This record gives sequence, structure tokens and C-alpha cells, in this order.
Amino acid sequence: MFVEEKVFDRSTAIFTATVAVAAAIVTIAGLTPANSPLHVSSYIVSLLGKYITYAILALAVDLVWGYLGILSLGHGAFFALGGYALGMYLMRQIGAQGVYGNPDLPDFMVFLNWDSLPWYWLGSDNFLFAALLVLLLPGLLAFVFGWLAFGSRVSGVYLSIITQAMTYALMLAFFRNEMGFGGNNGLTDFKSLLGFSLQSDSMRVALFAASAIMLLCAYLVCRSVVASRLGRVCVAIRDAESRTRFIGYRVENVKLAVFTLSAMIAGVGGALYVPQVGIINPGEFAPLNSIEIVVCVALGGRGRLYGAVIGAFVMNFIKTWFTAAMPDAWLFALGMVFVLTTLFLPSGLIGLPAQLRRLLQKINRRNHTAANAKGAKA
Repeated sequence: MFVEEKVFDRSTAIFTATVAVAAAIVTIAGLTPANSPLHVSSYIVSLLGKYITYAILALAVDLVWGYLGILSLGHGAFFALGGYALGMYLMRQIGAQGVYGNPDLPDFMVFLNWDSLPWYWLGSDNFLFAALLVLLLPGLLAFVFGWLAFGSRVSGVYLSIITQAMTYALMLAFFRNEMGFGGNNGLTDFKSLLGFSLQSDSMRVALFAASAIMLLCAYLVCRSVVASRLGRVCVAIRDAESRTRFIGYRVENVKLAVFTLSAMIAGVGGALYVPQVGIINPGEFAPLNSIEIVVCVALGGRGRLYGAVIGAFVMNFIKTWFTAAMPDAWLFALGMVFVLTTLFLPSGLIGLPAQLRRLLQKINRRNHTAANAKGAKA
């Protein structure tokens, strides 16, 4: 019999309070005058906002890896699709402000001599439609992929390889100019969102605050899933899939539902990423991006949700420092972090305090035994 947990437990309360307070401080500091010692520059605000979008993606990965046991190496594809969905809307908002001054066609379409918008761009000038696509595109891809993969009972390393192949295939497809998404250059040169300039400091702060709010919402959604009966079934599938199937649960349906939800969460992260970074191109589909997020989850500690968020912030801070100080060494650093985490931090950073306590207890017991043995000899 599965016992449902409380959604809003002590760890959830601490996490939500910490994120809310930190986001409020950064928001207020970002809105203070530039000559104030409390002011935080728009660059830092945007950088932290980008970290938050990666934390949302890490949450999505942890939901399927930490609780279902599905190691997805293709969640970067869902993240990128969400980004492209909003990027299409942002490109339509440029209008006559573009280089070629065409009110209907984005600049790259004018350059490539396109006569009209492709049918799949229709409606992209409506924000609500774009927001719907942010959820539907990743969700639909995940549903179709999951229906085929889980229905065929593909699992383990084979499933991981297929997810990686999926995102690589999408990357190659989006590199083609014929796809109608800007080819190698992607979508860029965004001007405004909902009529507000993306270059203004207030808009950058607003996007940061929106990202923080969506991080909390995504966390609470994931927490609601894992604390419910569905979450208990997910853990059962992770630990003993054959037994779970034997007692009557439709394992494929559970995997499909949670995998699709995870993809939609990743798409939201991608949509928030694009206006803060100012570009979305096929490079976001690169398998390396998905691997980096997996390392983030492993570093923070999978199967805890908040561990994925911590890992995303720590890893992206390390990446920012390395790519600025030693850009050629980043991939080596990424590999080193993964190896060290696997060898010395099996439970990630959130498991480090408990790991240190066990180590100290072991040392104390050894010293106590040695002292007793010495006393007995005396």
C-alpha cells in the first residue's frame, strides 16, 4: 500500500522561502538606481535569470531520472523547442524595425527570398498562441517519442542513446535554412516582448522575476507529482519495474505521462531563456547541453528536486567562470566534475552533510575501539 506524502513538507517550505527571498532581493536591487551601493547590474540580473531557466530544466530531468529511473540525454531538445516557440513570437514583434523593414517577414526570410510566411508560422504573432506552443510542442514530441519507446519497452542505456539521437537529429534539421527557423543563425535581434523593450533594465528584472516565479511553480508541480500516489508508483517503477508491472500497474502509461509533463516543464524553461539571452539557434539542441544538465542533477543530488536546482546553479557558476578564464578547459572541467561526483558524492551536494557525519562517526568509533584496545593491553 502506498502512503501519500505531504506536498508542502519542511524541505519544500525551506526551498520556496529561500528562492522567494533571494528573488525578491535581486529584484529590488536590480530596480535601485545605478549609483546606489545596493544596485545589481542588468548583466548580473540576466545571468541569474539564465541560471534559473537551467534550474527549471534540471527539475524536469530530475523528475524522470530521479523518480522514474529514465536517464534522458535529450531534454535539451524540449528546452530548445520551447525557446523556438517563443522566439517565433519575438521575431514577429520586430516587424518593420528589422533590417529590411518588412512588416510581415523576419529578416532571414527576406534575405532568403521567401515570399510569405510558412503555414507553421501563422498565429505566431499572438502571445497566447505562442505560450500554448511552448507547452504543446515539447509535450507533443515527448508524447510521440514516449509512446513509441515505452510501448516497445525500450529502457536503460538504449533509451538514453535514443533520446540523444533524437536531439541530435533535431539539431541537424534546424541547421537547414529550408526549415524556416533561421538556419545556423537561428532567431535573434529581438526588440520587444508584449510591447516592452527587451533592452530596458526594468524588463530584464521583470524577466528574472518571472523566471523565479516559474521555478517555484515548476518545483511545486513536480513536488505534487512525487508526493502523490503517482510518485510512489514512479519510485516503484524505478526500483523494480518488472514487479510493478506484475502487480497490475500500466508502467508504460505512467512513464508516458510523467515524461510528457517533464518535457513541458523543460519547454517553459526554454521559453524564459530566449528573451533573456537574446538568441535561440540549433546549438541549443546539441547533445552536450543535455549531458550538462544531467551532470547538474548528479552534482546537486538526484531524487530530491531541490538538489537539481542547487546543482544547476553551482554548475552554471563553474561554467561561467571557466568559459571566461579558461574557455578551452571547460569540457575537461565538466568531465572532472562528473567523475568526482560519481566517485565521492554519490548523493550529490545535498548528501554531503550526511556523508561527512557518517565519516566522523566512523572515525570516532575507530578511535574509541583503538582506545579500548590500548586500555585492555595496559
